[in-house]
Amino acid sequence: MKKTLGAIRKAVKEYNLINDGDKVAVGVSGGKDSMALLYGLRLFQHFSPVKYELQAFTLTLGFDNFDLTPIKEFCEKIDVAYQIKETEIGKIVFDIRKEKNPCSLCAKMRRGALHDLIIENGCNVLALGHHADDAIETLFLSMLYSGRISTFLPKTYLSRKDIHVIRPMIYLPEYEIKNAIIRHNIPTVKSPCPADKNTKREEMKELMKHINKLVPDARDKIITSMKNKEQFNLWF
Repeated sequence: MKKTLGAIRKAVKEYNLINDGDKVAVGVSGGKDSMALLYGLRLFQHFSPVKYELQAFTLTLGFDNFDLTPIKEFCEKIDVAYQIKETEIGKIVFDIRKEKNPCSLCAKMRRGALHDLIIENGCNVLALGHHADDAIETLFLSMLYSGRISTFLPKTYLSRKDIHVIRPMIYLPEYEIKNAIIRHNIPTVKSPCPADKNTKREEMKELMKHINKLVPDARDKIITSMKNKEQFNLWF
């Protein structure tokens, strides 16, 4: 976890992601990203210059075949409080609303439910498992499908909820997360969502694989460009 912890420490320092006394909630889907983040933040507690509490939360979406036992056992192993909230979000999106493009509505409903859940449990910070490749994919999705140059921020304050949303793995490439999961035997749970691996984001992943083959340091260059606000040469 050395590279994972290094990336987390860099992001926390540069963007002031966590402060003394924060109660940090990790949104855990069961996928590799959120599980690596949970373990990383737990290890980071041991040497972090700021002291914070840590809890983990999972929303079920009403799908079958979603066994969270491995996550429960892992949270017990690393001594992190874990709570599961049952919801019917998946059934609403797919069965009742029958959305043709379900991801947007599902994400909106999950965000709202997760925000309310962590507030009920006294947390003031929500940590999400987005990484460097996610940020780049979001940038390309915005440009190609919305005509905007936009991606998510490392830290966002939600004034209506009075919570901060942070992304401590913003500097970590996806392949390092995959390596960490394997090396440290971190359990994961496959998503039961019918749209899993069949989204526009998956298309962006394939596009970035092609770009990275052509330009080996493309990922680092794009991340640097997103931080370089002084040198935007756009058609304002």
